[in-house]
Amino acid sequence: MAINIFIFVWFYFLYDLGDRFFYTRHLLGSALAWARAPAAVLNFNCLLILLPVCRNLLSLVRGSFVCCGRTMRKQLDKNISFHKLVAYMIGLMTAVHIIAHLLNVERYYNSWHGEYDALSMALSRLNDSGNTTYLNPIRSTTTTPNLLVFTTIAGITGVIITLALILMITSSMEVIRRSYFEVFWFTHHLFIVFFAGLVIHGAGRIVRSQTNANPPYNITFCKDHIEDWGKKKMCPVPQFAGGFPQTWMWVIGPMVLYVCERLLRFIRYIQAVKYRKIVIRPSKVLELQLVKNGFKMDVGQYVFLNCPAISQLEWHPFTMTSAPEEDFFSVHIRSVGDWTQKLIRASMHDFCERSKMGVDGPFGTASEDVFDYEVAMLVGAGIGVTPFASILKSIWYKFKDSNPKLRTRKIYFYWLCRETHAFEWFADLLQVLEREMEERGMGDFLTYKLYLTGWDQSHATHVMVHADADTDVVTGLKQKTNYGRPNWDKEFEQVCQENPTSVVGTFLCGPVVLATVLSKKCVKYTDVDPRKTKFYFNKENF
Repeated sequence: MAINIFIFVWFYFLYDLGDRFFYTRHLLGSALAWARAPAAVLNFNCLLILLPVCRNLLSLVRGSFVCCGRTMRKQLDKNISFHKLVAYMIGLMTAVHIIAHLLNVERYYNSWHGEYDALSMALSRLNDSGNTTYLNPIRSTTTTPNLLVFTTIAGITGVIITLALILMITSSMEVIRRSYFEVFWFTHHLFIVFFAGLVIHGAGRIVRSQTNANPPYNITFCKDHIEDWGKKKMCPVPQFAGGFPQTWMWVIGPMVLYVCERLLRFIRYIQAVKYRKIVIRPSKVLELQLVKNGFKMDVGQYVFLNCPAISQLEWHPFTMTSAPEEDFFSVHIRSVGDWTQKLIRASMHDFCERSKMGVDGPFGTASEDVFDYEVAMLVGAGIGVTPFASILKSIWYKFKDSNPKLRTRKIYFYWLCRETHAFEWFADLLQVLEREMEERGMGDFLTYKLYLTGWDQSHATHVMVHADADTDVVTGLKQKTNYGRPNWDKEFEQVCQENPTSVVGTFLCGPVVLATVLSKKCVKYTDVDPRKTKFYFNKENF
């Protein structure tokens, strides 16, 4: 924001006070500065807009920040939020730029027809046989504002990139993304049209400034002596030229990086991926176990999947549920949209085994840092448990191999689900961990709590009948399922009491509402005394 404000103010005063734009300001008024300052801010933000979606670049930077503090690395997890903020600034500056230029077109038209003062009329009617040093782009009586907008390079490209921007922003609304993802996906690729038009836009050179004269042009005197233009040496006929297009200089670097990003994605796409196992889990969850040569992952990372038989262009992110120690990588896919529904239906008919699957990744997330904390709180909601499945599996392997590098000494795991059968596909992993910890005398290492947030009367009756059973009727685990939502104040207080001097990493993969609650609790229960418990909040973002 500081850089945006600085650029806006700098260019505003450049056009509002600069001598080269004295005659241009007389013709256009304050709308000149209000058009050009947003244009400069647009250049800066268009430089930034592609960088947060260069996933491989972010992974590279994240790896370079290993030696830096966790706060620095956490900023990279907010790449989509940053992308949105930059887009909002582009939308705002585009609106200001368009309104100012509409006023400028009107001023050009009225000046040509002599509706203002004599100086404006003279500047508009300067005789220019070569049609190169004019100030007013309206050069004939037949030229109308609409003709100027729809027949000039700047006007046509301006209309095109504005329409493309409107479609991209409106289709990015959450209601569209969630209900009609394909609409969002395809319209967002209009960024190609947007950037092509943006680079060409400045070539129209509509806004012009006075060129240097020798001897220097005396504006103070000459502006009041129009009849002396070209007759006196100190008042030659003023010459004007359009500014050199600069937008390409701002965006060429990010565009090259993005092209390299897409080339790398394409290379990964054509690499062979083999199916190791396809399992249809309860609650319409598809588990894909895949093998790819040279594929290396870390806990909590995610990949993008593409099934050309369903859609050539659509790529969807999925957190990997396998551990780095395994010789394959797996994802669990819940049926929540057209693409996932088609994929699950195809899997039921062995279609997946006969079709190609493209894999791009892996990419880093906040969950990679889980083993950097002494104590970790893992909170998953529904299918949001997937990154923690990878973490818990990796812990099991580390204990199995007696890995001395394991720094984490305590994990609190919370899983919130609406339906009972949603627990089934993950309960077997918890059972293995539960048994493994007991055999090694480390039953206190993992504390897990499962919460069922939705149930009916028949389920409640079934639970009451089996209330005295040694294991839970839902999951088969020794830890009984809780009903309702967690009392987070109580949970955080318990963590503080059991870990009075620890740094606790709180990790969430779930809805925004829950993220807001947990982030506030982390602030509330972080002690001001640096020797006591501190909480750091981390959230998965795609």
